[in-house]
Amino acid sequence: MKNFNYARFSAVVKKEMRDYRRKRSIVVTMVILPFLFLIEPVVAIFVVPSTSVVTGAKTYVLLPILYLLLIPSVMPNMLAAFTVVGEREQGTLEPLLTTPISQREFIAGKGAAVLIPTMALTYGIYALFLLATELFAKSVVSSAIFTQGALLVALIVLAPLLASWSIAVGMAVSVRATEIRVAQQLGTLASIPPVILILILAVGVIHPTLSVALIFALVLLAIDVRAIRIVARMMNRERLVTGTKS
Repeated sequence: MKNFNYARFSAVVKKEMRDYRRKRSIVVTMVILPFLFLIEPVVAIFVVPSTSVVTGAKTYVLLPILYLLLIPSVMPNMLAAFTVVGEREQGTLEPLLTTPISQREFIAGKGAAVLIPTMALTYGIYALFLLATELFAKSVVSSAIFTQGALLVALIVLAPLLASWSIAVGMAVSVRATEIRVAQQLGTLASIPPVILILILAVGVIHPTLSVALIFALVLLAIDVRAIRIVARMMNRERLVTGTKS
């Protein structure tokens, strides 16, 4: 990327990772939330009768898998909403913005620092779900889950793209908001489009196939890139520091 300094980008990521140690309440909530989302799919695959899997595969197998896509959509909201407005409230934003770091480096570093733990937890939850299915679910249920290749690919491919969307919206709110609580509340709006998408797939309006998953991935990628660029342009240094526009 032209004029993009990866050393400064990396410095922002490392700073954010260190700061997470002081944001224990937010981090703990972020860690607990995915496990709450794991309960419903696990319960669903354990209580479903074997005969129901054969006669109602979409309801009993597809829905629990699609439900897991909510994890990367919802989980990063709190951290993303904290990124800029949190710095302002702590009084650390002005020193950071007086450095030579560019707007793109600042936004990309902040976003990457949210995306990294989000994806680590998301893929960890996915692994626990599949492991629990393999070890404890009825054989017919386990077989039905692991034969849904398109959906399993969708879990892997769409997760970082859905997370990036939530992060971009959360950071856009954080740039404009003046209070952390307001930013976090508005940041939850980022979850609405992914929820609608999952509902569309769940009710069968669009049949979840590998080609559909790849098309959604490409569309989401284009949206995410555009959204991040918009957030970078929204960041006005003088307004963020003084509260007035240059």
